[in-house]
Amino acid sequence: MEITWLGLSCFRLRGRDRTVLTDPYSKSSGHNLGRPTADIVTVSHPHLNHNNVSAVGGEPKVVAGPGEYEIGGVVITGITTFHDGEGGRKRGRNTAYVIEMENVVVCHLGDLGHIPGTEQIEAMDNVDVLLVPVGGETTINAAQAVEVVNLVEPKIVIPMHYRTEAGGANLDAVDKFRREMGVKECQSQPKLAVTSATLPEGPQLVILDYRRG
Repeated sequence: MEITWLGLSCFRLRGRDRTVLTDPYSKSSGHNLGRPTADIVTVSHPHLNHNNVSAVGGEPKVVAGPGEYEIGGVVITGITTFHDGEGGRKRGRNTAYVIEMENVVVCHLGDLGHIPGTEQIEAMDNVDVLLVPVGGETTINAAQAVEVVNLVEPKIVIPMHYRTEAGGANLDAVDKFRREMGVKECQSQPKLAVTSATLPEGPQLVILDYRRG
């Protein structure tokens, strides 16, 4: 599987036979999505910077809510969470997705705004790669993100939804999360290629460069 970060909460998960795109955003975010194609698109919540499905080519199947899905050999479980720490009263609901493709399990937390409860963490069992928001403001912050990492116990941690030169001026930079993780240095990279055989013991921090699709 090849994992590429397209900015904010948008990732492209490219396998041999299927491509999954998460949370496509609008141009108003300041980032440039380009015109990526995908077989499947997941949407964590109905916000322009997370549900711009029309920007994705290839007539993808759209997954937009809790439940269990099987699409072309890709198994997806949507888990109900919240966009804030007040049970959704402030910003509504958020769906986290556990995506199993080619024997690698990826968990995309969307705009998670709280520490997940016991049942939610149990639904995130055996996660290999965790895509976690770290910028604060409208999601969990760096310290909370580390707490979530410790609960989920993934092998690889990839931060998302933080400030870049392209946008997110109200969000924290990724270095704050890196320090909270206790990592002195972490060179960013354009993409991550991972298979079930190459997974580390974990948790290993991987910072991806923002790139347009």
